[in-house]
Amino acid sequence: MSNADKLNPNSRPIHAGPDPDLVNGAVSVPIYQTSTFSFDSTDQGANRFAGSESGYIYTRLGNPTTRALEQAVSELEGGYDGLATATGMAAISTTFLSLLKTGDHIIGTDSVYGPTRILMESHLDKFGITSDWVATEDLDNIRKAIRPNTKMIYIETPANPTIKITDLEGAGRIAHETGALFVVDNTFSSPMLQNPFEFGADVIVHSMTKYLNGHTDVVAGIILAREADLYARLKKSLLILGGTMDPHQAWLVLRGLRTLAMRVRTAQENAERLATWLQAHPAIQWISYPGLQSHPGHELMKKQMKGPGSMISFGVKGDLETAKTMINSMKLATLAVSLGGIETLIEHPASMTHAGMPKNEREEAGITDDLIRLAVGCEDFDDLKDDLEQALAKANFEVGVG
Repeated sequence: MSNADKLNPNSRPIHAGPDPDLVNGAVSVPIYQTSTFSFDSTDQGANRFAGSESGYIYTRLGNPTTRALEQAVSELEGGYDGLATATGMAAISTTFLSLLKTGDHIIGTDSVYGPTRILMESHLDKFGITSDWVATEDLDNIRKAIRPNTKMIYIETPANPTIKITDLEGAGRIAHETGALFVVDNTFSSPMLQNPFEFGADVIVHSMTKYLNGHTDVVAGIILAREADLYARLKKSLLILGGTMDPHQAWLVLRGLRTLAMRVRTAQENAERLATWLQAHPAIQWISYPGLQSHPGHELMKKQMKGPGSMISFGVKGDLETAKTMINSMKLATLAVSLGGIETLIEHPASMTHAGMPKNEREEAGITDDLIRLAVGCEDFDDLKDDLEQALAKANFEVGVG
């Protein structure tokens, strides 16, 4: 492992993880594009299967390229170790299936990533695992939802797509006081802006499709564990379930990881300026961005995050058709789901990413029909502002330059 934990934030993603190739001196980690690995002898093969000798067996069980990525992200988050997965949802589903059993109860953030909640409410409920999804930005809601069989508190902060902020330290304290595991989806922040292990998290999950990869060209996930026993439980399940990562996929994410600091910084600078501009725009009904003092979680963000990030949610004045016209009029920003890439993306959560949730549950979670989610990228600020301005104008608003 490197000494990246001793480096300054901009240097850490560049040098996190093991030395690329001590044998041949490659600067970039090689792609071990192989399904299986040879043994020197039958005894060596038996020892590797028994776990008494280190080494690789079969790529579903481990691969040097994937291992380099796991170690790098784990180092950035400050965890015991990590497990790379084929998708973000593979990380989430493996976490649930590893750590929950029939009769267990989970409390989660209500405006969580749509498929996470759907997985629990429409699939795992069949196996007797129950859940309550509450506005976790108010810790009293978590306390009120606690049951004797609550085994996990699952927090997403900032939440998708409402950008609400939950007190990680407070939620973690509640979890541990009641004997529950504390799991945090840290996708929206990345390790550059938030490190949930510092606030008591037992497990962290990421969709590495987003900021960690950063180039909108691969899907991937990762599970990070604070302690060895949790890591062992998670790894055992992942290897059997088979949601493991392909080595070329791992190499792409590792390549993207190296520019994480500069991408997060540039996108966040753009988002801060855009949010200030949008807040003053006559066409905007409301805006949710934790970098604004008007955001209810602004002070909490400053306590547990190193910056407000680059995700903005807002509503335009008018009706649903007005919002759709505005979105459809964007030219530079791409109408697409996902986030965390170098390009700016815009989408309508109620009809896209969270469409699988019942309407009443969406609205209770704050995912209203007028909510527009803007994942700010690394383009020039003036180009992004001009694009938003012309789109708002086409939505028949009186546009003022602010």
